[in-house]
Amino acid sequence: MFSNRDLKNLIIPLFLEQLLVALVGMADVFVVGFAGEAAVSGVSLVNSFNTIFINLFIALASGGAVVISQYIGRGENSEAGKTAAQLLTASVLFSVVSSAVILTANVPLLRLMFGRVESDVMEACVTYLRISVYSYPALAIYNAGAALYRSFGKTSTTMYISVIANVINVAGNCIGVFALNAGVAGVAWPSLIARTFSAAVITVLCFSAKNPVRYTKTWIFKLDSALQKKILRIAVPNGVESGGFQFVKVALSSVVALFGTYQIAANGVAQSIWSMAALVCVTMGPVFITVIGQCMGAGDIEQAEMYFKKLTKITIMFAAVWNGLIFAATPVVMSFYALSEETKRLTILLVLIHNIFNAIAFPFADPLGKGLRATGDVKFTTVVSLITTIGVRLVFSVLFAVVMNFGVIGIAWAMCLDWVIRGIIFWWRFRQNKWKEFRVI
Repeated sequence: MFSNRDLKNLIIPLFLEQLLVALVGMADVFVVGFAGEAAVSGVSLVNSFNTIFINLFIALASGGAVVISQYIGRGENSEAGKTAAQLLTASVLFSVVSSAVILTANVPLLRLMFGRVESDVMEACVTYLRISVYSYPALAIYNAGAALYRSFGKTSTTMYISVIANVINVAGNCIGVFALNAGVAGVAWPSLIARTFSAAVITVLCFSAKNPVRYTKTWIFKLDSALQKKILRIAVPNGVESGGFQFVKVALSSVVALFGTYQIAANGVAQSIWSMAALVCVTMGPVFITVIGQCMGAGDIEQAEMYFKKLTKITIMFAAVWNGLIFAATPVVMSFYALSEETKRLTILLVLIHNIFNAIAFPFADPLGKGLRATGDVKFTTVVSLITTIGVRLVFSVLFAVVMNFGVIGIAWAMCLDWVIRGIIFWWRFRQNKWKEFRVI
C-alpha cells in the first residue's frame, strides 16, 4: 500500500515540521535566557504544565486520525470527512473549556505545584501561563487539521505552515525580549500569534475541495454520537495515558524545584534539547498511525505486520543517527546560553543520558505503541503506559533523585528505565499477534 517513495514523502516533511516545532520551543528558552535564570526556570516549569493539555489535544487528534485513516484505507472518504469534521468540533469544545478553567485557577494552581520556588521564578510562571493558555484553542484546532492532512499522507502542507509559524515566533521573540525588554511575556505573545496563524491556515485548507477528504460545514456544527464514540474510543485512553504521563512530569517538576535554581535551569534547557533529540520518534508515531491504520482499514493484516517491522527498523536507524548528531552539537549550542558553567555541564550530561536511551529504547516504547493503537489495541497499551509511568518513572525518580540524592540526573535515569521496560512489553505484545484481533470501524 505504501512504496518506499510514499514513506519518504510521508516521513521527511513530517520530520521537518516536528523539527520546526521543536525550534519554536528552543527559541523560547534560548531567548528568554537573556532575561536571567529565573525567567528560564519559570518558562520551563510552566511548559511542563502546558504540555499536559498540549498532549491531550494531540491524543484527541490521534484518536481521530486512527478512525480517519481506517476509513481512507477502506475507501470510504465521505465517512472519513465526517469524522474529521467531528474531530474539529470536539477539539474546539474541549480546548475552550480547558482554557476557561486554567485562566480561572491559574495562580492557586501554580502555587500548589511550584509553591516552594523563589518569588521571581513564580512571577515568571504566572506571566507565562496566563498568556500561553490563550493559545490552547489554536493548538487544538491545528492538531485536528494536521491529523486530517497526515491521514491522507499530505504532510508537506503542515510542514510549510510550520516554516512560516516558526519565522513568526522567532522574530517575535527577538522583538519582545531585545527590543521591548518584555522578558517572559516577550516570548509568550509571539508563540500565541504563531499558533493562531497555524490554526487559521490549516482550517481554511481543510475545507478545500481539492483534498480527497475535507471538512464539511454540516458536520462541524452538530455532534454525531456514533462518530464521536469511535473517535473517543481511541482518544480517551490516549488522553488518560498522556494526562497521567504529564501529571507525573508536573509532579517531577515539583521535585526538581527542590534542587535549586541551577538544576532547575539545567533541566529546563536539557528538556528543550531533548525535544529536539526526540524528533525522530515523535515523527514516526503519526507515520505508524497513518500506515498501519490504512492497512487495518483495508483488512490487509499481512501488510500491516510487514509495515510494523519495516517502520520499526527505520525508526531505530534514524533515531540513532539523529540523537548522535544532537549530542555532538550540544556543547556548541550551550556556548550561546547565558548560563553558569555548572549549569552548562549538568545540561550536557542530562542530554547524553537521554539521547542514548532515546535511540535504543524509545522507538519501542512510543512509535511502536502508536502502531498498536492504530489497530485498535488501545486498552492494553494504555494500562502498560500508565503502570510504567507511575510505577517506574515516578517511584524511581523519587528514589534516585531524593533518597539517593542524585538530583535531576536521577530523574533522567528513571525516565530511561521507564522506556526500557515499556518498550520490552510492547514488542512482546506485537510478537504475540493480539493486535490482529481488534477492529476500529
